[in-house]
This record gives sequence, structure tokens and C-alpha cells, in this order.
Amino acid sequence: MGEKVAELNEGDFEGFVQEGVALIDFFAEWCMPCMMMAPIIEDLSEKFEGKIKFGKVNVGENESLARKFNVSSIPNFIIFKDGKPVENFIGALSEEELESRLRKFIE
Repeated sequence: MGEKVAELNEGDFEGFVQEGVALIDFFAEWCMPCMMMAPIIEDLSEKFEGKIKFGKVNVGENESLARKFNVSSIPNFIIFKDGKPVENFIGALSEEELESRLRKFIE
């Protein structure tokens, strides 16, 4: 996996989503749709660089974060704006679909 998307844990999660717009990808290593989404997330993190922050949370290693945001199915994407969850979607999406969902938060 690339370096552009920060892997977050309970210690750095709050600080990461506190300011601006952030897309958090809740995933697991064994989840095939999650692995399919990884290169799409990488691409979009480059496309939206400086506008949207991208992070990922391994649900196996960060169960309390997964519980806090009611993540029961993965991949699960939550968009945060200034620390508050504003949109949530589950399952694999095309790059175009995900990009259009993100665009409304920066225009």
C-alpha cells in the first residue's frame, strides 16, 4: 500500500479528523473489497491533495473506533468535516462514484 493514506489508530484519530474534510476508510486486511478499494483511495488522495485528508483504520486493530462509529460492515467510508461524521457509505464503489461524493464537500 502507498504512503499517501495515513493509517490511524485510537491515539491519532481525533487529531486527524479535527479540522477540515477527511475521508476515513475502515478496512481489514482479509477483506477483498477493502483491498480492491485501496488503490482507488490512493488515487483520490493524490487528486484531492490539500483539500481532503485520507486516512484508514484497521478494524481488527482498532475495535473501539469501529464500535464508536457503528462500523459493522466493511469497507465502510465515513466523511468527517471538522471532527463530525457527515456522510457514511458501505461497500466498494467505483473511483468516479467516490470522487463525486467527495466533490460536494469541497465545492
